Amino acid sequence: MPTIYQLKSRFQDLLRPICKNLASAGVTANQVTLVALALSIAEGLALLIFPGAFWPFILLPVILFVRMGLNAIDGMLAREHDQKSDLGAILNELGDVLSDAALYLPFAALPFFPGELVVGLVVLAIIGEMTGVIAVQIGASRRYDGPFGKSDRAALFGLCGVLVAFGLTSEPFIVILMGLGVLLSAVTIWNRAKNALRELETQ
Repeated sequence: MPTIYQLKSRFQDLLRPICKNLASAGVTANQVTLVALALSIAEGLALLIFPGAFWPFILLPVILFVRMGLNAIDGMLAREHDQKSDLGAILNELGDVLSDAALYLPFAALPFFPGELVVGLVVLAIIGEMTGVIAVQIGASRRYDGPFGKSDRAALFGLCGVLVAFGLTSEPFIVILMGLGVLLSAVTIWNRAKNALRELETQ
């Protein structure tokens, strides 16, 4: 099943000139990672403090897109500008799950969102990322298999942010969206575990 993650290489090509300028200016991959995390936490607090308000929710897709760009840039800085580090690997993985939690859990506090499904989706997202990392621990590559990775979650919650901002919150539709996210997250965990084991078999 196609996933937005498959567009990553094209997105990186667009950001490469910016990445080179940042590297020339002495900006490090870890600094970019921390900026992305801080931006996510700030947006998450705005969503929580102003539930249902227009600006925090209409800004969510923008923040998610900027975060996606920062995540791509920190990876390119690490790989293409000799900035790989053990600390960077830790910050990158923790930053992703902490950012997801900060940005998406506030939706559970909205009266027209199914809190259990929102929390369940975030928990499954964390498990999915953990499964991808465990693949490395057993000797496979870091798994990013879909169908519902980080970029796909961002697309789902970005859409939800727009719906909330404009008051288009049909509860049955929201339940379907969240339920679909939970289902696809579970499939993603299965795919990452299965493909990690399959990769080991072919080594």
